[in-house]
Amino acid sequence: MDQVLFSTPDNPAPENRTEGFFETHDGYKLRYAVFRASTPVAKGTVVLLHGRNEYIEKYFETIRDLTAKGLWVATFDLRGQGASHRLLKKTHLGHVRRFVDYEHDLDTFLEKIVLPDTRLPFYILAHSTGALVALSAAPYLSTRIERMVLTAPFIGLSGQAASPGTIRRLATLACSLGFGSFPLTRKIKESPFRDNPLTSDEVRFERNAAIAAAHPELVLGPPTARWLVEAFHTIDRVTSPNHLFSITIPTVVIAPTRDAIVPYIAQERLSRYFRAGQLVPINGARHEVLHERDVYRHAALAAFHAFIPGSDAEEAEDVEGFGT
Repeated sequence: MDQVLFSTPDNPAPENRTEGFFETHDGYKLRYAVFRASTPVAKGTVVLLHGRNEYIEKYFETIRDLTAKGLWVATFDLRGQGASHRLLKKTHLGHVRRFVDYEHDLDTFLEKIVLPDTRLPFYILAHSTGALVALSAAPYLSTRIERMVLTAPFIGLSGQAASPGTIRRLATLACSLGFGSFPLTRKIKESPFRDNPLTSDEVRFERNAAIAAAHPELVLGPPTARWLVEAFHTIDRVTSPNHLFSITIPTVVIAPTRDAIVPYIAQERLSRYFRAGQLVPINGARHEVLHERDVYRHAALAAFHAFIPGSDAEEAEDVEGFGT
């Protein structure tokens, strides 16, 4: 059998797991893994949803943290990225035909893998694009998901060469002309640590870079015009008061205040109409808060464990005190 998960010297795969591929509603194969708790009694299962250009290997450290607290973790690579089925012949491009396909994949994952093979109750921990998927799907997940924690949800865009409005117009024009599978930029290069917008932790940054270097087949380049158009439309919908009012799953939004990808103000604005949601700022953290320096990462994990019942967070403080 071909290897499913990949280890690197400073990022070994956690033990006590099941891994493989499941089939989507439209016939694609998506890679998944289920990691069992390291404690005798399971306290529930965390469904972990990644951001764009992420993959299971990048979360091995966080998975170990969660399983050590008695939680199972079930996760999969989103369609079109990681080791899941790529949607274009140019496999390095980040693409999706319809954003709702991500939601269908989550639903299939819950039905085929999570419900029969893991432990109740179920929670969601989602980052960036994965958090946008969770927000979009949340109104119909209330009978299956107990609570959600969203880190830096992708509900806005900053730090690009062009304004979000210009990017949206160009992407829409490209799609209308039949170029939806083309990117708006051909640049495919990773920023060095000193210029990166993702984390201020050099050790974790280099660890993630080493994973990408050892297994470049997991890595994505720029998104296509179609991906951008679909994402912008979904952002418009999930940030509307009507949609936010329809979400009844108790939710914590962990918002890094120095996020150069998703504006902090957009995450703050989200909380104004999100009656089931609570904003937890992490002061000084960058976009990938679960890959940040310990002072920020520990604050985010403490907020998670204070909010997720039964995860035994002895060190958690009152949630309103986080963000040091």
